[in-house]
Amino acid sequence: MPVPPTTRMTDPQDSSQPISRLAGVGKVPRPTLVRWHVMLLLVLVSALTFVDRLNLSIAGKFIQDEFHFSTQTMGWILSAFVLGYALFQVPGGWLADRYGPRAVITGAILWWSVFSAATAIAPRLPLARWFGLAWAFAIIRFLIGLGEGVTFPNANKIVSSWMGATQRGIGNSMFLAGIGVGGAITPMLIAWVMNNWGWRTSFYACGCIGILIAVVWHFYLRDQPSDHPRVNAAELAQIHADDESSAPPVVGRPPTLARLGRVFSTASVCGLVLSYFFLGYASYLYYTWFYLYLVQVRHLTVIQGGVWGSAPFLAMAVLTPVGGLASDAAVRRLGRRRGRQSVVWFGLISSSALLWLGSHTADNTLAILALALAAGFIGFASTGWWAVCNDLTRNFSGSLSGLMNMVGNLGGWISPVLTAYIATHFGWTRALDFAGLLTLAAGGLWFFVNADQRLEEGNPLLLPH
Repeated sequence: MPVPPTTRMTDPQDSSQPISRLAGVGKVPRPTLVRWHVMLLLVLVSALTFVDRLNLSIAGKFIQDEFHFSTQTMGWILSAFVLGYALFQVPGGWLADRYGPRAVITGAILWWSVFSAATAIAPRLPLARWFGLAWAFAIIRFLIGLGEGVTFPNANKIVSSWMGATQRGIGNSMFLAGIGVGGAITPMLIAWVMNNWGWRTSFYACGCIGILIAVVWHFYLRDQPSDHPRVNAAELAQIHADDESSAPPVVGRPPTLARLGRVFSTASVCGLVLSYFFLGYASYLYYTWFYLYLVQVRHLTVIQGGVWGSAPFLAMAVLTPVGGLASDAAVRRLGRRRGRQSVVWFGLISSSALLWLGSHTADNTLAILALALAAGFIGFASTGWWAVCNDLTRNFSGSLSGLMNMVGNLGGWISPVLTAYIATHFGWTRALDFAGLLTLAAGGLWFFVNADQRLEEGNPLLLPH
């Protein structure tokens, strides 16, 4: 069992300690900042996932024209990613708890980067001969989704280990802000590469960037701060100072998925997971239909649509970290349960109101700004979900966040289909109003979420076996 940080600080004769931990004995050492470097790496990894998630949406027109795919066929190719992404959330979270996020994320980045590059040669792969060209593209996108499905549960596991209990909001918000960063830069970056070197080059470039990031991640990251050679005792003390959990760390093989399922059937977990389903529905409006809404409904030009289409992601990039800071501040002032709830409720009520304003406003500029801010406040609130996964369970936050994100992405899988149905039969205003109602419903379910609960305490099903 690792020596507690307090023991390391008071035992200067222990030669097993790194030199950096022994320096400055007799005076208060300045904490290192490695945990913030780790958080910035998470932003980079998260942004990469969205570059690889959205690149086909940008290149889709060129692929559709070259291979004469129908709109319906292209829709199935695009949706294949979401299905793979959703299905691998729970296994990905379990892998985080079993093997640690350092190794799992390294393997995941390499996996999806290889298949992202393979998109460029899909017509020449055996898959195209065996199943047909459209199925080859769809299978590759499905496999990319499987790899990316690992990422966020493992990222949440990193936050659980590296950030103290009162800094989990800002920790989670940083990797969630990567969604906004990746979403904002992808249209411009991919369009520029395609315009100069063709759509295939954009996929090769994404693959190469991913491999480089995987190497950096593997050599810099450690699963636990105590294992990192650059972390000193003062930073360890900061990380663990506000950890109030009395549950010992699990040693050995974690419980099976079936046993975790029995534990995760509490009211807090059910409210958390179901509410994320509704939030996923609203979020995927921006990942799928927003650009076409601007061009087809608001009658913007293609160039205007590209520029304004990045506005929701820029709003997410700005407001998500603000939400993380607000969540942590509210926890310090109101306690975990009321603190997390208050920030989530403020964000979701604001988002719902802005969705209604944007859908009912004739002026394009005001409407688009309102809709973009609605996306930003979804990001503002979303930090609460991921922080509560760590609040509820210290050892199995990977599995819980995987379950939550799987259900959220199933909501995202339904979103483009149901949105199109409502828009076709009742108009786009009603489609956006419905998303706003589901956003409020997500907030209502938070009455059942108790961040003060500890799933491990007194529960034999979460003991190692």
